[in-house]
Amino acid sequence: MKQQPTWTHLETVALHAGQEPDALTGAVVPPIYQVSTYAQDGVGGLRGGYEYSRSGNPTRDALQECLAALEDPVGAAAGTTRGMAFASGLAAEDTLLRTICAPGGHAVIPDDAYGGTFRLFNRVLGRWGVDHTPARLTDVEAVAAAIVPGRTTVVWVETPTNPLLRVADIAALAAVAHAAGALLVVDNTFASPYLQQPLLLGADVVVHSTTKYLGGHSDVIGGALIARDPELAEQLAYNHNAIGAVAGPFDSWLVLRGAKTLAVRMDRHCANAKTVVDMLVAHPRVSEVLYPGLVGHDGHEVAVRQMRDFGGMVSFRVAGGESSALDVCNRAQLFTLGESLGGVESLIEHPGRMTHASAAGSPLEVPADLVRLSVGIEHVDDLVADLEQALG
Repeated sequence: MKQQPTWTHLETVALHAGQEPDALTGAVVPPIYQVSTYAQDGVGGLRGGYEYSRSGNPTRDALQECLAALEDPVGAAAGTTRGMAFASGLAAEDTLLRTICAPGGHAVIPDDAYGGTFRLFNRVLGRWGVDHTPARLTDVEAVAAAIVPGRTTVVWVETPTNPLLRVADIAALAAVAHAAGALLVVDNTFASPYLQQPLLLGADVVVHSTTKYLGGHSDVIGGALIARDPELAEQLAYNHNAIGAVAGPFDSWLVLRGAKTLAVRMDRHCANAKTVVDMLVAHPRVSEVLYPGLVGHDGHEVAVRQMRDFGGMVSFRVAGGESSALDVCNRAQLFTLGESLGGVESLIEHPGRMTHASAAGSPLEVPADLVRLSVGIEHVDDLVADLEQALG
């Protein structure tokens, strides 16, 4: 891939970074190089640097260049910030953690982390000798207290968190982590690069489930890491190949296609979510609405400072407890009952029974009366009407 200009507007970056017209045909969309191996011009004579698609693939390279530019356009143009595309978000997390952690190490994680991330720390890394401490990420002092001097290698951040939508101050947590010699990793899936760029706020690595807003159409599974330190990026790239959970060519192409419309989709997600929140706040069967766009939200001021807008994710608690929450999920019609998020269609789920079931009985257990919405891009009047009938 040739060096790209430094575009600073994400809307332009998403359409052009890593996506110059094909040199052979002039095709304006990068081809899908659905290939496993490449002919060599003599032993060690690689054409364009490609030998085997686990190690490198032109379609995946196009996506990786775009991902780096979306999170850090200046660093990507300079070649210091690098993106890596994985087969899933958890594959990205696993590769990262096996790179920066070692047996005997320690991590600080959110006290309402995504269930799959908690499972990875608790059931996989725990058996490998890496332990963890949950902390309330909105409390910088609590995070500092959870760090074990000489052992903590990573402070893991979700902001907004999944599913309680707490907002962490990335710059403040970066200072705390770095003072302790730890890395700050930010899962930016909920916000997407359009709403928030953690590397520019001091984070060392950004994680994405590209299945979600970056892909945007519920038709691909993928993950990503973006790192700004060249030495760390080189270590991650080595393990990306060595561990092998890479994104396939077609999956890479789908995420790259989805990223082109990220900005316009996120604008609609955010606008729809705000209208849905207004309805929920006023509804007598809703006991609490969790959304960083609400002035009364604990993280509202931080969100205003570090985010472009407040996102398309909304959680709320239903009066009457778990049975009432389950009833709302089951009664929804336009909101599809399903896991995942960030697609163009609206989804509803019960975190305690679905995405966060692995946290049951742990300090990360979520409220039983909680419902999580991924607000899509349908007409907002139809979304509001569906929720009103589901709430009864």
